[in-house]
This record gives sequence, C-alpha cells and structure tokens, in this order.
Amino acid sequence: MASSPQPEERAASRLWHITLSVAGQEAPLGEVRRALEQLAHDHPFLLTSRYANDHAEIRYWEEARDLHDAAAVALRLWGEHRSTARLPPWEIVGLEVIGRRTYQQRVAEGYGPPPASRVGVHPF
Repeated sequence: MASSPQPEERAASRLWHITLSVAGQEAPLGEVRRALEQLAHDHPFLLTSRYANDHAEIRYWEEARDLHDAAAVALRLWGEHRSTARLPPWEIVGLEVIGRRTYQQRVAEGYGPPPASRVGVHPF
C-alpha cells in the first residue's frame, strides 16, 4: 500500500512574478479600462495593468509549486476571465515568469522589469 507524501516531502509553493502581454483589434479605451479594473477585482493579486486600445500588459505575483504551474495559471487567466470581466477578444502575445529571487536581483541590478506604475490600472 503506497503512503501519501509527508508534508515535508511536498514541494513548497513559491512566488513567481508574472508579466502577461495581450493584443488584438482596437477596442474603446474606456471599455478596456473597465474590463481590466474588473479583472483586478476578480483576481485580487493583480498588481498593475497598463493598456492601450489594442494591447495591454498585466503584472502580478502568483504562488505556485514551480514555473510550469505558474505559467499554466497565467496562460489561463485571460481566457477564464474573458466573459466575466468582459475582456477584449485579444490573444496572449507574451508571457514572462520569473522567480522572486530573480525579480529582486534584476531590480537591484537596474535591469528588471520596467518600473510598475502605482498599483492599479493605467494607460501606457
């Protein structure tokens, strides 16, 4: 009879910094902003969104066992919230997933992700 893994044998969750880029046909800026604000409400770990009428960038922290799990969750985010947040029918055109240590190292060395705007939804 196989025993279940002991707690110390399970992989611990880690924090991953996600940058998800989406793009598509132009949409009214007001609708894009409202949709991203709804997404931020539905997904409370959303830190910052920047948007234009034909693309957006979403940044947030995800807790996951490994990079594969964090990327899988990130790749589902836009599609799973498309109808509830009334997001534009854009496609994912970019994804970056980096560990917390790498994120902090990049920032400390001055070549990390572009500085985030204040937390929230902002135009490019």
